[in-house]
Amino acid sequence: MDSFLTNTMLFRGTNAEEAKAMLQCLGGYKKHYRKGDAILRAGECVSSMGLILSGSANIEIDDVWGNKTILAHAEAGQMFAETYAFLPGEPLMASVIACESSDVLFLNAARVLTTCPQSCAHHNQLIRNLLQILAQNNLALSLRSLHTSSKTIRGRLLSYLSEQAKRSGSYRFTIPFNRQQLADYLGVDRSAMSGELGKMQREGILTCHRSSFELKA
Repeated sequence: MDSFLTNTMLFRGTNAEEAKAMLQCLGGYKKHYRKGDAILRAGECVSSMGLILSGSANIEIDDVWGNKTILAHAEAGQMFAETYAFLPGEPLMASVIACESSDVLFLNAARVLTTCPQSCAHHNQLIRNLLQILAQNNLALSLRSLHTSSKTIRGRLLSYLSEQAKRSGSYRFTIPFNRQQLADYLGVDRSAMSGELGKMQREGILTCHRSSFELKA
């Protein structure tokens, strides 16, 4: 695990031995979740942030009528709940649900902000890394707001798929969502979205199969 951590953004700039030493200082502990398990539930208050070691998770909100909205997706090496971990007593607005069998490392937020003699030489680097993560996650939420700003399903699909193509550096790419999850992320009806994708394929705008897409520019 220690060697894996050095490749994550949070522990960037440290070696395996340094990462292991910091885990003790940060009160780190690991938990396993099965597909569909709630890693965190809306309404809970947390003091630790999560780092996905394996698997993936969606950050999602269910309204009182059972309608689901996916705010973000986190894969191995990425973090979640860091904002709430630094706001003691603030209940979570969203739940974190495992998309597959997943292992998660939890780190105590208060200890992250308090350097200690064992690892202070590298602790400051970790804090700088965390600030970058917070900025990236804020950007991800801004992007979702951009993708859902269109009043049409096609507009939302084109905005999201265009951004995914730019991110992958190719017109051919795979997204982290299945069809239902994509509909939940874009805030649209799945059947209507599938119908729109069918129209876009017939018009030669794109081709798609499950989570794989190719844009025709």
